[in-house]
Amino acid sequence: MRIATLHRHPVKSLLGETVPRARIDAHGLDGDRRYALLDLTDGRIASAKEPRTWRRLLTLRAERLENGVRITGPDGTALDDAGISALLGRPVRLIDERPPGTVLHRSVPEQVLAAGIDAEVEHTVQDFGAAAEPGSFFDFAPLHLITTASLAGTPAARYRPNLVIEHDGPPYAENAWVGRELAVGPELRLRVIAATPRCAIPTLAHGPLPPDPEALRRPARENRVHPLPGMPPLPCVGVYAQVVAPGTVGVGDAVALR
Repeated sequence: MRIATLHRHPVKSLLGETVPRARIDAHGLDGDRRYALLDLTDGRIASAKEPRTWRRLLTLRAERLENGVRITGPDGTALDDAGISALLGRPVRLIDERPPGTVLHRSVPEQVLAAGIDAEVEHTVQDFGAAAEPGSFFDFAPLHLITTASLAGTPAARYRPNLVIEHDGPPYAENAWVGRELAVGPELRLRVIAATPRCAIPTLAHGPLPPDPEALRRPARENRVHPLPGMPPLPCVGVYAQVVAPGTVGVGDAVALR
């Protein structure tokens, strides 16, 4: 196996960027999920997991800079907090520290599919970054991996992974990696800790990519697994991982299951 592509999302729920090479340590891929938008109306973190309110986040793109981050709108124009707020229709502020006690609201994806993205649906509540270093904006763990076989032709941007791994085996082979380690390049060592449950985000429009309900319906048909003990079977694509030994990796580096 080899690294096919590397992806970084500097701001939570915004479109990200593809990079040829990156440093990865316990905090994840360098510059990934380091910022988020704070909703000034209710003090919650903006997340496209609530598509009724926040699907327009996926019209914005974030680019990491040496001294911060640059956010651009659909036409490529750089935006400040006021410009972002105007586009989203809600007052927001870019932050790099998570307020204490902040939780993540996740609309029930099957209800979003059935009722539409404008419908009021139930949601679950979870803590941020339960398997990540404190203070991050990760949903759960610092790294998300997916194989080209599991993508099955779906653009990687829909599933927002960090590492896309070229793999000629069957789809969802990474389910069997949970509990094992991966050697990536000469230095990086990862521990795979859980399958990745999918929310409604992959079904939404991503920049120029149109909505695609099949991005959730396919794993719902083909790959319902228990992500963690005690959780029900959920549609999953890809896996979460933690860093055992840091390293710098690039596209084309070898990936080996240990």
